[in-house]
Amino acid sequence: MSHRFGFKGNLALMVSHCAGMLDLVALPLWIGVLVSYYKFDTQQSGSLVTLFLIGAVCASLFVAPKFKRLNTRLVATIGFFVSGVCFIGASQSHEFTVLAALHFIAGLSASSALSMAHGTLARGENPHKLFAIAGFTLGVMGFVFMGATPNITQAVGGQALFVIFGGIMLLASLICLFMFPSLSVTEKAQANQVETPSKIPASVWYGIVGISLMAITQAMTFSFMERVGHERGFATDSITVVLIALAVINIVAAALAGIFEKRIPARAVLFAGPILQILLSNIMMNTTGFVLYAASAAFFVSIMLFTHTFVFGLLARLDTSGRAMAATPAMLMIGAAIGPILGGTLIKLVGYHGIGIASLVFGAISLMCFMRVFQNRSNMPHSEPVV
Repeated sequence: MSHRFGFKGNLALMVSHCAGMLDLVALPLWIGVLVSYYKFDTQQSGSLVTLFLIGAVCASLFVAPKFKRLNTRLVATIGFFVSGVCFIGASQSHEFTVLAALHFIAGLSASSALSMAHGTLARGENPHKLFAIAGFTLGVMGFVFMGATPNITQAVGGQALFVIFGGIMLLASLICLFMFPSLSVTEKAQANQVETPSKIPASVWYGIVGISLMAITQAMTFSFMERVGHERGFATDSITVVLIALAVINIVAAALAGIFEKRIPARAVLFAGPILQILLSNIMMNTTGFVLYAASAAFFVSIMLFTHTFVFGLLARLDTSGRAMAATPAMLMIGAAIGPILGGTLIKLVGYHGIGIASLVFGAISLMCFMRVFQNRSNMPHSEPVV
């Protein structure tokens, strides 16, 4: 059963998506603050962000199968509230062990809330369109975040980043408390009786693995985008301009993903996504010229946003229960959890070009997984265009 959520419900879902996907926007600044202000090395910094993402994966894997039985509004409200409190607490400490615990708990709670939002989005009348709007909203937030946060942290100190994180989470909690949409008792009963079989199609699992591997490349590369720029001798102001350009391009990419839903076959998008990711990652991590660095960095995140919108829409049609899409935080962050610490370790052992090599491996496997999604054409939704 699909649903319309109204303006307030859609607003709560958009805000929840932005708060829960904060890592997608903030990774380079997050790592940069931990290295430059907190004086952790790349491996330690990557491990702190990884702990947040591991917590996110664990929570999503636990709550997603129970999505239809949970009070989604209550879980979303409490989840964002606890995450906000953890980030405010992180702003008051420089101890690695304390920050590690707070990062892990923040990831657990934020991802529980985000799972409720993504599962609800998948139950909407047009999951692809809703997810595209969510991506557009995240792009707008990213533009504001990238434009303001570097100046704030330079003026006030690195702890300001965690205060900003905490404020975003607490705002999301407040909005979810009053606006988060939920199924009525009657609708839930009907859904449990009438909806799709309990078994998730094999093609959905291949899609989940494929997007998870793209998430590894995304997090591994994006986490150290700022640091590699500094290593190449590029000015801080120039890197900030690239981050702002990246945010603007993300907004455009999210809007285009919605506009081209019926115009570009999902197959073409899913096949092109990993290939473009490999190319841009290798350019960014290997070039010594600012123009190539700026171009590859500015477009890098938009590849994931555009591809993931098509993946979300396709998989939501293949599994209409909402359970698989409620695990969206897990399918993204199980890869993203590996990315920061893997990237930091590769840099420490072999240098930044190691990230480019790893992206080639993960991208190739991701492409093969997406090919398997379309292998059994009888599983494809009737609305899926054929290449």
